[in-house]
Amino acid sequence: MTRRVVRAWVWLHRWSSLICTLFALLLCLTGLPLIFKDELGPDLKLAATTAPPGSASVDSMIARVLAARPGEVVPYLFYDREHPILKVPTAASMTADPASFHYQVFDTRTGLQIEIPQPNEGFLYVMTRLHLDLFGGVPGTLFLGFMGLLLVVAIVSGVVLYGPFTRRLAFGVVRTDGSRWRTWLDLHNLLGIVTLAWFGVVSFTGVINTLAAPIELAWQANQLVEMAAQAKPAEIEGQRASTDAVLRDVRAAVPGMNVMTVAFPGTPFATPSHVAIFLTGNTPITSRILKPALADASTGQVVSVRDMPWYATALFMSQPLHFGDYGGLPLKIIWALLDIATIVVLISGLYLWWAKRPQRGADAEAGSPAS
Repeated sequence: MTRRVVRAWVWLHRWSSLICTLFALLLCLTGLPLIFKDELGPDLKLAATTAPPGSASVDSMIARVLAARPGEVVPYLFYDREHPILKVPTAASMTADPASFHYQVFDTRTGLQIEIPQPNEGFLYVMTRLHLDLFGGVPGTLFLGFMGLLLVVAIVSGVVLYGPFTRRLAFGVVRTDGSRWRTWLDLHNLLGIVTLAWFGVVSFTGVINTLAAPIELAWQANQLVEMAAQAKPAEIEGQRASTDAVLRDVRAAVPGMNVMTVAFPGTPFATPSHVAIFLTGNTPITSRILKPALADASTGQVVSVRDMPWYATALFMSQPLHFGDYGGLPLKIIWALLDIATIVVLISGLYLWWAKRPQRGADAEAGSPAS
């Protein structure tokens, strides 16, 4: 590699890193508690019972929720993947911002209400919003996606520069007998190459996750419309099938799968005449992939069931790789250690750049991909 080419890669690595480092640092810091969101979440204090999940009436839960929140509507139902609970949100309208939802939580075995803090309040919620969209909605998510792309560029350029700048050193050597700047350079290079694969996967899957909103819009505009067109809705005035009946029919139509979300008519994920039900499988892989079903809102009859398109499946498959929540606590601890190492890489990169500013012209000779 010629000196000119090296300088070009150094320039690319320096500026792609500098632009995105503060945001990458924010994502690493906010992502650290989110790795343990299950452990840091509220104590559900579930009652001891032999009743199986799903035994209690969902219609009864909805009636109690609406009685407690007069004038509001129930747009969705959210089942928990790990616990036998159902979150029933209420809102001013079926299209209200989810951030404004008020949740009531029930044990799906007994129907008893569980008192827990609102999911859209508290420390974990703040960390989640900062990590997902900086409290900026879809524009904030897409901005973080752009920062993620720059981070991928910084990682790739760092890999290209690792060889030329460390060829005279044995792997893993951190020189402590010279300047502090050189020690941090060696530490930056070592941790950077050790966390390379993990950081690359997490960054790339993070970019994919920022495309969730456009993917949802594409599904609504294409797949949802096609599913609704498969059967003309009954539209019997004033008649609405009970939610318990809809759930019973969809579980019979799609056996072996678990209901995760129910979207009622009028929400963005259903039609005015249909209830949309989203199910997942029971295996580690299929438990992350949603399968939508559409039921007639008047009769409760399931009219369509189909797999998600490939782009939505790619999104679902990327999420566990990003969050590391598919292998239990040991994998979470590994994810956290790699996250901390990455924080050191980012901070050391900023330090190397800041400390080297007066000598900018000698970068290539001094030998720092980050400087």
